[in-house]
Amino acid sequence: MNKKVFSTLAILLILSQFAAKAGTKPEVEFSKYFTDSTLRLDYIFAGTAKCANIYVDELNMLPHWAGRRYNLDSLILKGNGQIYVTDSATNKLIYCHSFSTLFHEWQTTEEAANVARSFENVYLVPFPRKAVNIRIVIQDFHGQNTAELNHKVSPNDILIRKIGFKEYYPSKYIQKSGSSANCIDIAFIAEGYTEEEMELFYSDCAKSVESILSFEPFKSRKDKFNFVAVATPSIESGVSIPHNNQGWTNTFHQSHYDTFYSDRYLTTSRLKTIHNALAAVEYEHIILLVNTENYGGGGIYNAVTLSAAHHPTARQVLVHELGHSFAGLADEYFYDDSYEPYYFTDTEPWEPNITTLNDFESKWKDMLPRGTQIPTPTKYTGKFNYKNMPTDPNHPIYTEVGVFEGAGYMSKGAYRPVEECRMKINEAPDFCPVCKRAIIHVINFYTRD
Repeated sequence: MNKKVFSTLAILLILSQFAAKAGTKPEVEFSKYFTDSTLRLDYIFAGTAKCANIYVDELNMLPHWAGRRYNLDSLILKGNGQIYVTDSATNKLIYCHSFSTLFHEWQTTEEAANVARSFENVYLVPFPRKAVNIRIVIQDFHGQNTAELNHKVSPNDILIRKIGFKEYYPSKYIQKSGSSANCIDIAFIAEGYTEEEMELFYSDCAKSVESILSFEPFKSRKDKFNFVAVATPSIESGVSIPHNNQGWTNTFHQSHYDTFYSDRYLTTSRLKTIHNALAAVEYEHIILLVNTENYGGGGIYNAVTLSAAHHPTARQVLVHELGHSFAGLADEYFYDDSYEPYYFTDTEPWEPNITTLNDFESKWKDMLPRGTQIPTPTKYTGKFNYKNMPTDPNHPIYTEVGVFEGAGYMSKGAYRPVEECRMKINEAPDFCPVCKRAIIHVINFYTRD
């Protein structure tokens, strides 16, 4: 063989082996498989604590695609469920998406042991040029499949409903940093604001954006985000708070406190109503801003964030809940051992900021100072209470990374990265180093930085 040819082949072989070791793979080309619009998949999840079922509800076409155009066949986090889109002709994976659900949380309640219920769930995928196969899976806390559904979608299906091709509700950009192809699009939507209160809504949205961008790592990456506000007017002002025994407020999205009988848990099950109202704008993440002074909120990964607009801690709560819905961060606070366990020693949680030590290598072990004791004893927590927490974000109580027992609602068997964090208490001035890194990873995943 010619020496020059042999040399070239050798170089190519070495490069291919290096690529294989590095885990590289060809990028799925967005324009080859998808148009610049959205296929909205509406499902019903139904069941009890011991069983789950998935049903197709409706298919919709939206005029814009605001989601990622890179890393199409990869997941940044596993979530409690996934959607896989494959090309029907070749069975090639061309898009995937992960999520969590209110249904998944409900399955842990006492009610779920005795009653079957159903929940709306809505997911956005890029609109395919040719027929695709959709596989949707939901999983339990051990990462085991509890339900799966496979169905085919043809882009020419005449029963795919087209919505959003004209604006249904007024909208206004609070911040426009660039095109949806290069930025992460977050939509605020009004809840409990009457027609006469829409200027208040826009003002509250502006304050909320300012709050989000005051926390790192959002602050230093503010040019990666677009924020749009959509004015959906409610008949009545406020929100439903069942434990006040003052009746139910007639609001656009029918949100309410007392979800699963928790006073501060603010949610809505009307996800189709939300997505219908947003259909004309470019969006991929949703914040339902609620016109109330009552404390509380809710955030579900890749589903929706809800936050009270006028409570004194609104700024902190909003960013905490966005940590859940945007970055998949877990709650780091905990109760006594009577709380129903969410996490188990035989399974590593998919959330990046807690661990059961089952697979700690995949979490923040690389961030531990040499010689760190596991579990790590607390140094500072007993010296402070919630009324006199340090205000310096660089105080060691917020920045010294360890493996502190107590996280994910459990006082034993689950561990958090620092003593106090934005995902644990409202008084923490910022996210901890582990949470910051996790948020950066998500931002980079969406924008390919």
